[in-house]
Amino acid sequence: MTGRKFNFETELDEMHRAVLSVLPEKLLDLTDISVTRAGLDALMSQMPSPELPAQISVEDVHVPGIDSDPDVLVRVYKPVSLSSDAPGLLWIHGGGMVLGSVDMDDVGCAAVANQHQCVVVSVDYRLAPENPYPAPLHDCYAALKWFAENADDLGVSSERIAIGGASAGGGLAAGTALMARDNGGPDLIFQLLVFPMLDHRNETPSSFGITDTRVWNRDANLAGWAAYLDGIEPVPPYASPSIADDLSGLPPAYISVGTLDIFIDEDIEYAQRLSQAGVPVELHTYPGAFHGSNGFVAESPLSIRWAADQSAALEAALNPET
Repeated sequence: MTGRKFNFETELDEMHRAVLSVLPEKLLDLTDISVTRAGLDALMSQMPSPELPAQISVEDVHVPGIDSDPDVLVRVYKPVSLSSDAPGLLWIHGGGMVLGSVDMDDVGCAAVANQHQCVVVSVDYRLAPENPYPAPLHDCYAALKWFAENADDLGVSSERIAIGGASAGGGLAAGTALMARDNGGPDLIFQLLVFPMLDHRNETPSSFGITDTRVWNRDANLAGWAAYLDGIEPVPPYASPSIADDLSGLPPAYISVGTLDIFIDEDIEYAQRLSQAGVPVELHTYPGAFHGSNGFVAESPLSIRWAADQSAALEAALNPET
């Protein structure tokens, strides 16, 4: 199956096109993953250091890995004045399974903790290709288990924990939710899946549509999946949630994705299959948004609407009685 090629020059509005034009031409060329990592680090180093809200405490904790796995670094964001039995969110960063770290989502995690008066635990999972499947997923599941087991100490109700992530983090969140369902918990109340990376097969029309290396593109996606799966056969559904036969019994989901995102087709299909399996699901597609543009072009009316929609959904899940 093939699909149309997206044309950013004609399909983006002026504001999105202007931001895209200043991104490095080969920002997400994964021909050499180490070079891409260095380039992203250099780009991030040019950004001003974020100021986190004073009313949010931030602590790094090393939690036990699964079985004989190494400890996992998690970053805990907690409102200084937190009511008892507060809700919690386990957050998983993006990066195509091969890029990124817990540092990249500091501002967002602190903002979520502050806005929703919840504890956010962000996972610094191991990256492929150095640590292929199941290492990243096991780290996320280990973090979830620690979160639930230490809920009282964190001021959180173990019955009010949600999971979320963006891009690869969204795929890992979906995989962790499947693993939790199949292993008797921890129970989750909600999945926040932001343009999730769900399907290793790369056969949808949109998976052929993006070749621009300034954004997440087909070649990068193929490289990310190859690094993560490392030739494993058959591919487990926990690694590639789109191939899971049974999606029943999963927590309610919220899925958001732009119409110019390589993942739009697989995300729509996953939302449809969740609904068919009896899982409450809310799907938002944003016309003219590319992968990550809600962050890159955060001040655009489209991104502001996206953020408001996402925040409202998360608030309804975490604090349904307010």
